[in-house]
Amino acid sequence: MKRLLIPLTATALSAAALAVPASAAAPTWASDPLAPKPADGYSNANFWLDANGAALRKATQYHWDAKAVNKVVVAKAGDQPDDGKPGSTAPATNAPAGTKVKNVNLPRTIGKVFFLDNKGEYHWCSATSIQSRHRNLVATAGHCVFENGKDDVYDKWVFVPGYYQGKAPWGVYAGAYAFTAYDLDTYDDYDGDFAFVAVHNGFRFNGQKQVGKAEYDKWTGDKWVKDVAIDAATYQKCVDLNGGETADCWAKLSTTSDIVGPDYKGDKKRAYKEVEKEQFDKAPKGDGNGTQAADKLVVDHVTQSEYKAYKGPGYQKIDAQGNFTITHYFLKYWVKETAKTDYLRTTFYVGLAKDTGRLGDAVGGQGVAWNQPLGQKVTVFGYPGEPHPDGHKAFTGVTPKWCYGKTGTKTYQANTFRVETHQVLKCSMTGGADGGPWLLRYSNSKRTGYLNGVTSMFHDQDGNDRVDTISSPYFDGEVADVYNKANYAETKPVVGPNGELLK
Repeated sequence: MKRLLIPLTATALSAAALAVPASAAAPTWASDPLAPKPADGYSNANFWLDANGAALRKATQYHWDAKAVNKVVVAKAGDQPDDGKPGSTAPATNAPAGTKVKNVNLPRTIGKVFFLDNKGEYHWCSATSIQSRHRNLVATAGHCVFENGKDDVYDKWVFVPGYYQGKAPWGVYAGAYAFTAYDLDTYDDYDGDFAFVAVHNGFRFNGQKQVGKAEYDKWTGDKWVKDVAIDAATYQKCVDLNGGETADCWAKLSTTSDIVGPDYKGDKKRAYKEVEKEQFDKAPKGDGNGTQAADKLVVDHVTQSEYKAYKGPGYQKIDAQGNFTITHYFLKYWVKETAKTDYLRTTFYVGLAKDTGRLGDAVGGQGVAWNQPLGQKVTVFGYPGEPHPDGHKAFTGVTPKWCYGKTGTKTYQANTFRVETHQVLKCSMTGGADGGPWLLRYSNSKRTGYLNGVTSMFHDQDGNDRVDTISSPYFDGEVADVYNKANYAETKPVVGPNGELLK
């Protein structure tokens, strides 16, 4: 892989010579923390799992500007990869079965990574579990972890293996440490647009349990309280049992409204109720209960979409000028307000979570290969969801898709992203498939292969405003260096055997 150099002044050069031995090589990798502490990992995963996965469903694919979907051209002869002997790490042999789609058995290792960008928007990319020393590594595109290269890493980064139609069947794995190419982290150079992320043990929610106040106070995981209604006798027993005071049982004053006639001598006030036009027309005039309220007849001018979506009792009409209106009719009543006492008991709950273990143990891991010849057959997986440049939306992003074919026999360049040695494949997957694995020698029966690339960019080679080619960094010796560094990252369980959050 190339190395970008910044010119140094004589003073800077002297300082560098004093600080670094002459034999020291330029760095090949960079690392950034995501959520090293299990408690922070729990918080990130809980963000996505809360409310039955509402945030997961809210997320949209990483957005590629259509202007960035351009052509790539064959790189110069001097930029063809020549970086040492080929090498590889074998995939896990115990990878569990995945889903079968048509003629391809989808590996259980693939899934989505979810994260928040610097605008607070929810996004996803594609990724896969890979074989590693601690069985805890995820491979994806570098731009799906590092925001604008050197600026920062994304927030609340998690991996959901086996993601299928909004579900997280094997739990959520929070990112702990991210590793990428030095050139991407420092120069935003997409020849290094890959990342390996060490993740904590996964977990999923496993129901709830009602507990006492003491256990609630000690609980380190998710917890909440609910107030349930009780009768006056139960409230009194609760108070007597606790010596006249209790935090669990309490009384609350509320107000109720009762309809009275206009001749009621006590305090009363006017109240209005919206009704349908037919009921309003039948109601008498005057100042009694259920009479027409001419002072509360309201006409709203609305848009066509608001008009069509309206489901209330108001009268809908399109006037002679084509304006959309909704008329609201009200009847008026006299009411008196009465104080009422509600009796409540506070109940305490804790959320239980189940440890789903190390990523590689749960779903297996693909092998990794580097310095491989070009022009080999690969199977590429991903979750495309972005429309084509012409606006045509061919994919939903909900389910995984795949492409199969031979990579180009030469490397390609794209100057906009400092790309000089990308490998290419004919494929129409769009944004959202970013980070998806390129697997050499994929076995349909074992559902494993060798990771030899990740989808980085999308291209329109024939100029018809449709993506027809995708590209990946060429996996060379520097990729192997970054992978080897990530191999040493150790991570931890997030929840304990009783579902509690571990510190």
